[in-house]
Amino acid sequence: MVKLGMITIGQAPRTDVAPIIEKYLDGRAQLVQVGVLDGMTKEYIEKNLYPEVDDYVLTSRLVTNESVIMSREKIKPILQEKINHLEELGIQQILLLCTGVFPGLTTKTAYLIEPDHIIPAAVKALVADRRFGVIVPLVEQKENLKPKYSPFGMDPLFAVASPYKNDLESYQAAGDELKNEVDIILLDCMGYTEEARQLVSSATGLPVILSNAIMAKLVSEMI
Repeated sequence: MVKLGMITIGQAPRTDVAPIIEKYLDGRAQLVQVGVLDGMTKEYIEKNLYPEVDDYVLTSRLVTNESVIMSREKIKPILQEKINHLEELGIQQILLLCTGVFPGLTTKTAYLIEPDHIIPAAVKALVADRRFGVIVPLVEQKENLKPKYSPFGMDPLFAVASPYKNDLESYQAAGDELKNEVDIILLDCMGYTEEARQLVSSATGLPVILSNAIMAKLVSEMI
C-alpha cells in the first residue's frame, strides 16, 4: 500500500488529527506518523526548545494531551531529521502537520507538502474580497502570521483560541470577537478539530474553514 508520511511538530501519534486525515484517505494509503518531540519530556522541551524574545513561536500537543510552546528555529533541525528519516523509509509523500512557515526545508526525492504553501492561496480563492478572520492558538501568532497572508492581498482580523487547552469558552470569545467583523473564518492550526469548527460556527453563524480538513482533501487527491 502507498504510504503517506505525516510529521507533527509535537508528538506522534496524533490521535486527535489523524482520523481527519484518514477519513479522506479512505483506506487508499497508510499513514506513517512521526513527531518532532517524540521521546522528549515536557521538562526537556521547556528547558531546551522554549522560545526566546522575538522568536517565531509555535505550539503543539504531546501524547499526554499536554500542550507546549517552542521556538521554530530550535525545532527546525529536528524537523529536517524527521523528514530525512521518512525518506530513508522510502516514503515519497510527506505531509507537514503544521500551518506555520518553515523556510528552507529540503528533501532528496520525496515531495514535502507544506500547508503554509497551500492554505493561504486556497483560502484567498475561497474568500475573494470578503472580510476574513483567522483564529490562532497563541497571542504571539497574531503578529508573526500576518506575512503569510499579505502576499495574497489579505489582511485578516485575528482572534485567539488554543486547540490544546480544552477551553470551550475561548472559542466562544474568539467567535464573539470576529462575528460582526468578518464574513468567513479560518482555524489556522492543524490541531483544531471538527468539534472546534462546530463551536466557532455555532458562535458566529459563519462559514469556518478547518485547516487539516482542507489539507486532507487536497492530499487525498494525490494518492
